[in-house]
Amino acid sequence: MNRQTLRGQVLKAIGVVVLICLSLFPFYWMISTAVDTSPLSRGASLLPAGFTLNHFEYVLVDAGFLRYVRVSVVVALGTVLISGAVALLAAVAVARFRFRLRTQVLVMVLMVQMVPLEALVIPLFLQARSLQMLNSILGLITVYLAFSLPFAIWNLRGFVAAVPRELEEAAYVDGATWFRMFRSVLLPLVAPGLVATSVFSFITAWNEFIFALTFMQDSSKYTVGVGLRTFFTQNSADWGPIMAASTIITLPVVIFFVLVQRNLAQGITAGAVKG
Repeated sequence: MNRQTLRGQVLKAIGVVVLICLSLFPFYWMISTAVDTSPLSRGASLLPAGFTLNHFEYVLVDAGFLRYVRVSVVVALGTVLISGAVALLAAVAVARFRFRLRTQVLVMVLMVQMVPLEALVIPLFLQARSLQMLNSILGLITVYLAFSLPFAIWNLRGFVAAVPRELEEAAYVDGATWFRMFRSVLLPLVAPGLVATSVFSFITAWNEFIFALTFMQDSSKYTVGVGLRTFFTQNSADWGPIMAASTIITLPVVIFFVLVQRNLAQGITAGAVKG
């Protein structure tokens, strides 16, 4: 190995280390502030003044933040399960069946992704009010479904289209019904893509703030994003509890990602090749 090649590898290694440090520093600052004994007087110090779990105790016990977590878990899991089922069936329809205006439907699905969420707040609020779905967890899940379904349908369509029709026909020859073929042949092959779309749906429902704040008037039905806002006052912010609550909000996303990371990587790669 010559000197120039060694220098290039060293520079690449330094660049990777710098990139990792820049990416992880906000998480370090959040966690270190959450356990700092004096978060308001920390300033630019990289290390906390001490270690304490009082901020987590205050958030979980005194402030009742767990009720926001429970609501967000219900909303996020409901969005993931319903959007996954509906998107998979819709992807099968647009990939396997030929019907009138099929291309137009796909284009409309893609165009929905381009609409800014802020432009939909007032129309969806008025529609939810007319349907008496304000301050309703089901209404909030329905809104999140409208956001996650276009991407899920478009992504899963590539996976379904990549499955050879001969496999389905072989299942029919063996006497399988459509539902048996769907469960035993099609579903296992598109599972990586379903995992990838589920991650997107979960993050969308877990981190969303504007619609959760607009639709929910009862504080017992706040999601974690809106619940975090309760730690801010008009003229000040208690950074210890804020960072502790932020850490609690981050943990489910990290855990969910760790559980599905293998299938997620397979889904992203397969979608890029087959789509």
